Amino acid sequence: MSAMPTTEVLKLDLPGIQKVKSGKVREIFDLGDAFLFVATDRISAFDCVMPNGIPRKGEVLTQLSHFWFDRTASLVRNHRLAQANDPLPNNLQPFADKLAKRSMIVKKAEPLTIECVVRGYLAGSGWKEYKAQQTVCGIKLPSGLVESSELPEPIFTPATKATSGHDININFDEAAKMVGADIAEQCRALSLKIYSAARDYARQRGIIIADTKFEFGLLQRKLILIDEVLTPDSSRFWPADLYRPGKSQPSFDKQFVRDYLETLDWNKTPPAPALPEPVVAQTQAKYLEAYKRLTGQDL
Repeated sequence: MSAMPTTEVLKLDLPGIQKVKSGKVREIFDLGDAFLFVATDRISAFDCVMPNGIPRKGEVLTQLSHFWFDRTASLVRNHRLAQANDPLPNNLQPFADKLAKRSMIVKKAEPLTIECVVRGYLAGSGWKEYKAQQTVCGIKLPSGLVESSELPEPIFTPATKATSGHDININFDEAAKMVGADIAEQCRALSLKIYSAARDYARQRGIIIADTKFEFGLLQRKLILIDEVLTPDSSRFWPADLYRPGKSQPSFDKQFVRDYLETLDWNKTPPAPALPEPVVAQTQAKYLEAYKRLTGQDL
């Protein structure tokens, strides 16, 4: 299979179906009483979308989300209206080839204005903050932790949703002001519960979920889990057999893309450079490996 993606899964339009949003990866269409989420093969790094993508990446994101929605259904309600193998409705049948394995029909929930991040290990912006002041999102942590240390217990570290650029870490009180104290408490409790269950399962499959980002929405004033869940795009997945605290870890996401871009004389602003075939192929292999490790099946 060629590693170069087709334009159909980089930029996707469905004639006659209204597109309501085009994100870095997802296209969202209005089906009247539901939304259609379609995960493209686009990939971004340093907040820039690359001109070429990672073939089948959208399939991995969608099918892993289906897998986790199934596993967490007893913990929290979610926004799915159709299961992974349900047939498409008649009006989407003409686009079946484009939508296969990368689409999800979901309820129309009202997204919260915060991202619900759970961290079980010290990495990324959390590690930077800890080095500076021994806290993460205002939560005091023990002294003596190193990069990639496992935390004594997982912590809930919300963030604001940025329309462009990076999300901004906030403390729990700020999150409560944004969404209300009761909703914020529910988000924290559900996020920690889902993360803990997923972390324990993934560890048995040879993957450490270092941290992850959940999105919740309101439907009839009840909180439900929405968007993608526990994918390599929304989480930091590390191979358990290679885990060594005290440094950054290899991961099952866009690591090869970031590592390649860091070697270039590029100022990390658009237009982004095209990714060479070896980087695309290595990145694709990591996404597919994450899917296989977690589900026990080839995609």
